[in-house]
Amino acid sequence: MKIQQLSIFAENKPGHIAGPCRLLAEKGVDIRALALADTQKFGILRLIVSDPAKATKLLEAAGFVVKATEVLAIAVADQPGGLAQVLGALEGTAVNIEYMYAFPFGHEGKAVLIFRFDDSDGAIKILQAKGVPVLAGDVILKG
Repeated sequence: MKIQQLSIFAENKPGHIAGPCRLLAEKGVDIRALALADTQKFGILRLIVSDPAKATKLLEAAGFVVKATEVLAIAVADQPGGLAQVLGALEGTAVNIEYMYAFPFGHEGKAVLIFRFDDSDGAIKILQAKGVPVLAGDVILKG
């Protein structure tokens, strides 16, 4: 259920995220989802890719700083209130959302959100107990 996400650190300058994206494309690694966060000096490109191990090797060999983290993909109703239902399932628990992002991959007519929790195992237990679908990694990685 946990998915490996790669975070690539890059200077916050024009063109600096094109390099890792181009490299992955040239080597046949598919980017399934992404998010970009920035500060004044650097950016963090977060990627879910078809082959995280291969992507990590390629990126590090090319000089990029890469960090792997575990995230969860959660299917939500693609309608008003879908996200609110997921957040409601976590309300009143000790599980903290560090960040989240959405991507256009749909699963069985539902929208998909990527969550980084401070306690992924705890989040999985809570969400499953409340009937919130946590997707298996192969559903996302293979599309």
